Amino acid sequence: MINRTLIILKPDAIQRNLVGEIISRIEKKGLKITAMKMVLLSRERAEKLYEIHRDKKFFNDLVNYITSGPVIAMIVEGNDVINVVRKLMGKTNGAEAEPGTIRGDYSTSIEKNLIHGSDSEESFKREMPVFFTEEEIIKYTKIDENWIK
Repeated sequence: MINRTLIILKPDAIQRNLVGEIISRIEKKGLKITAMKMVLLSRERAEKLYEIHRDKKFFNDLVNYITSGPVIAMIVEGNDVINVVRKLMGKTNGAEAEPGTIRGDYSTSIEKNLIHGSDSEESFKREMPVFFTEEEIIKYTKIDENWIK
């Protein structure tokens, strides 16, 4: 079943010049990017993004980090895309992530771990409006879609 997820390339991915590498992995997996933009999140938008963590001790650290520099937000579509992207990213803690995953290859931290992907359909529905309106999501057909399903 084709569905969507939100991916955020975090400030460390941009500062470390890993944007192209990460996007390349997403594309090579056969996923379709249907929206993308670079933004500098306000504190208010960051707090909305991480609202489910508001009562946790690391909430302020998350907000401070995601607002410390620009991020790139993307809507990505594909078959079972949430699970596929979660596997591409690797475990949250880069030091524990498997080699071959984005975090396993480029991160050794749980805090600066390069990338975020929605962990469920419910999370996607809550997170997506922080970055995009439905009108900003482009509907198109890629020539290779029938070969990747």
